[in-house]
Amino acid sequence: METTGSATEGDPLKSGEDGAETGTAPSATELKKKSCKEVLGFAKLTHWRTAVFFFSLFICLTIVFAFSFIIPCPVRPQYLLTWNRTFSEAATYDFIAFEDASKDKVMDVLFILKNTGSPNKTCVDAGLPSPCVFVVAVDGTDGEDLWERPLAPEFHWAQCGLDEDKGRNWDCLLSHSDQLTAVDKYTGDARWQQPQPLSLHSTVPVLSVPDLDGDKVNDVALVASGNGQLNTQLAFLSGKTGVQIGSTVVLDPAETTNHLLHRTTKGSHYVLLQKDTGLYGLALWRIAVDAKAGMEAGLKKDKDWEKAASATSGLVPIYESDSVRQVLRTGEKGDPPNLLIVTGNEVALVDGKHRKLLWRYNTSSLLGEPSFGHFNKDEFLDVVIEEDIGNSTKTVKILDGKSGGVLWEVDLLTSPNSPIPAAVHTTNFYSVFVFWGRMLSEANSSEPLENDLHSYLLHPLYSKVLLESTSFTDHIVTFKATLLEHGRHAAFILLTGPKTEGAEGTVVLSKWKLKDDVPGSEVRRIGTGVSSETDTEIREAFNRLRFEDW
Repeated sequence: METTGSATEGDPLKSGEDGAETGTAPSATELKKKSCKEVLGFAKLTHWRTAVFFFSLFICLTIVFAFSFIIPCPVRPQYLLTWNRTFSEAATYDFIAFEDASKDKVMDVLFILKNTGSPNKTCVDAGLPSPCVFVVAVDGTDGEDLWERPLAPEFHWAQCGLDEDKGRNWDCLLSHSDQLTAVDKYTGDARWQQPQPLSLHSTVPVLSVPDLDGDKVNDVALVASGNGQLNTQLAFLSGKTGVQIGSTVVLDPAETTNHLLHRTTKGSHYVLLQKDTGLYGLALWRIAVDAKAGMEAGLKKDKDWEKAASATSGLVPIYESDSVRQVLRTGEKGDPPNLLIVTGNEVALVDGKHRKLLWRYNTSSLLGEPSFGHFNKDEFLDVVIEEDIGNSTKTVKILDGKSGGVLWEVDLLTSPNSPIPAAVHTTNFYSVFVFWGRMLSEANSSEPLENDLHSYLLHPLYSKVLLESTSFTDHIVTFKATLLEHGRHAAFILLTGPKTEGAEGTVVLSKWKLKDDVPGSEVRRIGTGVSSETDTEIREAFNRLRFEDW
């Protein structure tokens, strides 16, 4: 006989788990109590889940509310497509700098004027003779004044962009009268002002060097040559106070018309000196030793470069050639960048790391200064040069940055008033090029066209055509093509004024958007090939461009 409470195969629902020790099934009362506990536990869990859900919803709504109403959305700058600033009875100089002086992430324009002042600030109010020199910052969005800084005349040179190095609370250094003045780009305040060393009165812009005097602020170096001097001279100045550090150092005879400070991969700095036998580098630590014993302690040495240094002079040969005229950094992001060297008969690109010749292009008559841009879609910056071919005619050439070969060229009539070529980079890995002159087919004669210039836009994907813009009748002091905002708003900045630098007349600073030139420009066919695109398609290609920083 089977026991009623036992679990058997015939009654599989009776589990041995409940009452396994006693061998009896749980009573109805025990099952009811257990069921109640399970229901209560599930109910508590459900309440917790509901609470967590509503709490998360509350947090999400709070964040949305904060971003929508409490935290204001960033307001994009409202650009004027074009603006002009006119200054009567003023003089100006070949200087334009772009800095974010208003802290709105849009580049503003800094330039130099010589006049009596504005209604808000005059030379007499500043205790200076009238007319005096003014550093002026105008807003890149609308051309309105941000600040003006009057300085004692006469103006010699200026350099901005110096606040990127460690510790400085000023950005621009100006040489005027017999003084050096460091100016804050945000307010125009003079952070310090010091007498300029007498032997370096004719110097051109400065070199930014590491901290030499131990005050945790990077310092500057002035390098001067020419003006009857037989030797190049260098002086270190404190970046914090402008006081000279140590004594002036006399270097080997050299012509440093556009001196550079070159940093090697090991972190060692070399001053690049031009001599009649080529381009050479002199270690900054060697110069620091001569200026003041012990000042070289914090400077690094590069064993590879020092192996090539002369035992007597310490000079490291970089490129040996006669009559070096210009030395330019290519602007690439490499560390260090390559060096473009212009001599009397050639343009050469030298590896900035190993000092090896990469390529050479023969030319004997360059006009102005080379510039850079991306004509093809490789990683190398191409070089734009202008060659004088006689009869008031020039050839604009774009050289391959990798090989030095000619990628593109065109002949134009030239004039002494033509700005150097420029380029603006696009998101498609090439640049739009800008240059000045006049098409040969449009000119009635081969006379210089000083007061009748045209500007031209070149799209690398449509290299058989140029967009020709309207004539410019005023004398161009300087011209720049740049992005006013990171990744957008490509613009032209033009400064016009009297033909003689420093002479009094009407000065005009103007800005216009690059694409504003497209609708009113003429499409000019060039070369022997035929472009199949219509004029409308060419203009649309320019209108579709999107720009970005190098």
